[in-house]
Amino acid sequence: MEFTITLSIIIITSIVSFSAFTNEKLMDSLIFYPPAISQQKQWYRFFTNGLLHADLAHLIFNMFALYIFGGKVEEAFIDIFGAKGKLFYLLMYIFALAFCLLPTYSKNKDNYHYKSLGASGAVSAVIFASIILDPLMGIGLVFIPVYVAGFIFGFIYLAVSSWLDKRGEGNINHSAHIFGALFGMGFLIIASRLFSDFPVLQHFIDQVTNISPRELIQFGR
Repeated sequence: MEFTITLSIIIITSIVSFSAFTNEKLMDSLIFYPPAISQQKQWYRFFTNGLLHADLAHLIFNMFALYIFGGKVEEAFIDIFGAKGKLFYLLMYIFALAFCLLPTYSKNKDNYHYKSLGASGAVSAVIFASIILDPLMGIGLVFIPVYVAGFIFGFIYLAVSSWLDKRGEGNINHSAHIFGALFGMGFLIIASRLFSDFPVLQHFIDQVTNISPRELIQFGR
């Protein structure tokens, strides 16, 4: 098995998450806690919260999604950016951890009752970078053999996340998912314009505009 950036992130995140499950002090020191940032300048929490997860199911879901999409995106980054591909991939993941929480921080910087954790925002960045690279790939839910084209899944995902975020119910930070997804797409498009000759955005447009009806929805594998 090749030791990739994606695999490294999964291993490090899993180790820290498992450790924090039974170590309350570690959990408290790394979790995203806005007042600790605004008053004590603990900016590192924008990043370290992505190493934590609420429980085993939360960890497995995020790391499984990262494993499925991350490997393909990492390889694509190497093809697009050459020797700097792995670095750009890592930077996208790390900066997505912080960027996805900026709206949350702005809203809760003086909220002593608010805490957040998980790599979902950064994983969303990887998934949506994958959608930009291959908008026609089939994406669906686990155990349900119905898949829709990636770019359609992306629109549905953002719309539902926005609706749930406005309702403000539950313990899921839907805002982080949305802004993580937007960051992943924006990072890839801008970086490719600045550091590569590969027309990422035009490649996406060409694929979407030439899609056939049978590629919109796929059944089974």
